[in-house]
Amino acid sequence: MTTENTRDLTASEAERARIREAYLRPAEQRPASTARGLHHTALISSDVERTVRFYQDVLGFPLTELIENRDYPGSSHFFFDIGNSNLLAFFDFPGLGVGPYAEVLGGLHHMAISVEPQRWEELVQRLTDAGVEHEVHSGVSVYFRDPDGARIELIADPLGEMYGSQVL
Repeated sequence: MTTENTRDLTASEAERARIREAYLRPAEQRPASTARGLHHTALISSDVERTVRFYQDVLGFPLTELIENRDYPGSSHFFFDIGNSNLLAFFDFPGLGVGPYAEVLGGLHHMAISVEPQRWEELVQRLTDAGVEHEVHSGVSVYFRDPDGARIELIADPLGEMYGSQVL
């Protein structure tokens, strides 16, 4: 039995095993995806310039476009190149009072961005130099929060791999 403060780890693993058995197919038996890839992921920014300085100057993700948000006049929609033809986008919503970042059901837990191992070391040092609190895990992952509190992971594993295991 579980409560708010305890978890039945055996039951959790049994549920994962049931779902794996029901839905996970070996790679050679999986159909091709109907998607071409991730065009962009959009987060919310409380300060456009601060966000640009962080993602471009600290992390090295070039700003590629800054336009007005078509859905909210006066709002900005801006994009960063995170490699492999993938973009990280942001909106700001001036005057809406969206409040601080919060992890909620259906919301962002974290975003993992793959970087080359030699770049990873450099980026961990950049975070240190910029005074950004961060935690290194497993020698290939560094977790930190962006200026608005979103949790970001930079991972030195190749795309499609997680800690030495193929996930794609």
